[in-house]
Amino acid sequence: MDTQKLLGEVAGQLLSGAIQVVDLSAPLGPDTPLIKLPPELAVDTPKVEIHSISRYDKNGPWWAWNWLKLGEHSGTHFDAPQHWITGKDYPDGATDTIPAQNFVGPVNVIDCSGEAAADHDFLLTVDHIKTWEAKHGAINAGEWVVMRTDWYKRNGSEAEFLNANETGPHTPGPTAEAIQFLISKDIKGWGSETIGTDAGKAGGMEPPFPAHTLMHKANRYGLASLCNLDRLPPKGAILIAAPLKIEHGTGSPIRALALVPGK
Repeated sequence: MDTQKLLGEVAGQLLSGAIQVVDLSAPLGPDTPLIKLPPELAVDTPKVEIHSISRYDKNGPWWAWNWLKLGEHSGTHFDAPQHWITGKDYPDGATDTIPAQNFVGPVNVIDCSGEAAADHDFLLTVDHIKTWEAKHGAINAGEWVVMRTDWYKRNGSEAEFLNANETGPHTPGPTAEAIQFLISKDIKGWGSETIGTDAGKAGGMEPPFPAHTLMHKANRYGLASLCNLDRLPPKGAILIAAPLKIEHGTGSPIRALALVPGK
């Protein structure tokens, strides 16, 4: 195969609209929903702040620019293996050491939107994944797997997005067995539309927070607060999820994109 010719064809199809780009990211700003942790357990990420340096004024007469204050895991973001204690020792597990090739790959979209609408605590199981594979084809090594729940439609309200009450947060996610099953398939990483890669009640699972604990233990990646997964086919799209190259970074806000067939 002539890869140079192939890339030229892809470029041409991007220009013609035969291949379209879908934005999978939420806006990043002061109203971006952020995870809330028990104060006895951890310190929370502060709100995103955007401060003006100049805006065509005495501080910069011909230009506008800002400085930002934000956490690595704010908004639509990438989780590197070093984000979790189980992945802390990987030398290639930080945002500045992960090979760039790993940020791009085919994506499998498992639609759980109906189940999540009926049950906010819905958990994706191995049987769900096998049923999906029987219909759409096998999940292969080096591919991304993401869970569509349409949860991103709650993104305009932090309270609705976190969906917490006196018993804790109630958001859909995977079981530990589902994550183990996907790791056994040698996937690249796992993504969700919720505030984190785990279900709201994942703290009570075994192990706790399995998407974090197991994925990062296996030197795999996580994507959280994804949007517009309802615009992707179950198979056939290419996901681009590149974090900022932060020194020793445990994660980064991203502009996640998908390449999909045009209509």
